[in-house]
Amino acid sequence: MSRDSRKGRRLAGFLLSALVLSLMACITPMPENGNYAEPIGSSAVTLNTTVFSEPLRCLRGGIQQNAALRPTVTVGRLLDYTGKYSQAMGNDITQGATLMAISALGKAGVPQVERFDTSIAEAELKFANNKLIGDSSTSPYRKIYSGSIRGSDYYIAGGVTELNYNIRSISLEGILSGYLLGVRFYVLNIGLDLRLVKTQTLEVVNVMSLQKQVIGREYRGGFIDFIGGGMIDGNAGHRAQEPIQLAVRTLIERSVFDMLTELYSIPTDKCFPEQEAPTRPRGWAEDASAAVQ
Repeated sequence: MSRDSRKGRRLAGFLLSALVLSLMACITPMPENGNYAEPIGSSAVTLNTTVFSEPLRCLRGGIQQNAALRPTVTVGRLLDYTGKYSQAMGNDITQGATLMAISALGKAGVPQVERFDTSIAEAELKFANNKLIGDSSTSPYRKIYSGSIRGSDYYIAGGVTELNYNIRSISLEGILSGYLLGVRFYVLNIGLDLRLVKTQTLEVVNVMSLQKQVIGREYRGGFIDFIGGGMIDGNAGHRAQEPIQLAVRTLIERSVFDMLTELYSIPTDKCFPEQEAPTRPRGWAEDASAAVQ
């Protein structure tokens, strides 16, 4: 064994020992504040928005102008129909599409009634029916009145129907004089199918079928070299992908935007740039406007 090799081994052993001792110093067997670790991250809490959130808020003015004609809308169970599931990660698509649609309607100021989770109302109705709930000192128990629950005029139904992985990918890799460089680019897409249904007659007055592509990219590099009889191997990389669940929210907000502009006969360019204006479905706008009036 050469002298340089022995010196290299001793240096590596010294650095490894110093690293172990440093890690041991960071471990506190009996923390003073009761926490063994302090969580990292202090990012600010922000609104969960998409590019269609502001256009939805812009619709408030046009919707509130027709306050007497505003229909009440509710949301059914928007399910995940993609069938994509893994035991390690669970469902690939969010199970909260219904909640996203409710939030989208709220951004536009549309009157809503709750139909997604009625468990508390049903429990209290049962208690009131048995005269177990008292609301005030003037009445010993809560009374039940016919017609006290407001009905809906329309409801949104449907779900996420497509999740197609890797519909296109490009990968480039190369090695030159011990240096490795690689680039990868890939695309997947998500499909959504929603419909607007008139509650009293079950007429389907609008259907939206939209898709959105999601991109991802990856860069990586590394090197291999031999110094003093030893090998040095280093790697670095960067990976980024558009959030899949945010893409679902974007699709839902786009669908709700299109439905509301048709339902209230609001020109799309009023709240959205003409070059990005949603495609207006044909053949039902006049019937929907007449039904509201």
